[in-house]
Amino acid sequence: MLALNGYYDGKQIQTFEQVHAKKNQKLIITVLDEFIEEKPLKASTSARGSLSKYANTNLWNKENNAWNEMVGKKYGST
Repeated sequence: MLALNGYYDGKQIQTFEQVHAKKNQKLIITVLDEFIEEKPLKASTSARGSLSKYANTNLWNKENNAWNEMVGKKYGST
């Protein structure tokens, strides 16, 4: 016999340990009057857009053609 700790998340029973049960194995589930503290979801931290305040939109067109221009200067026109 095996005893596991876990909680009900509103949709499924979540266990704190991995369950080693076989298909169709009989279970006994006991619901306690105790609650676990919900941890707030951590806000995702992304660097995307963090340097946008330094962007120079006047240079975007030059950046799009920079590779072609440098190859043309170094190896002749393409």
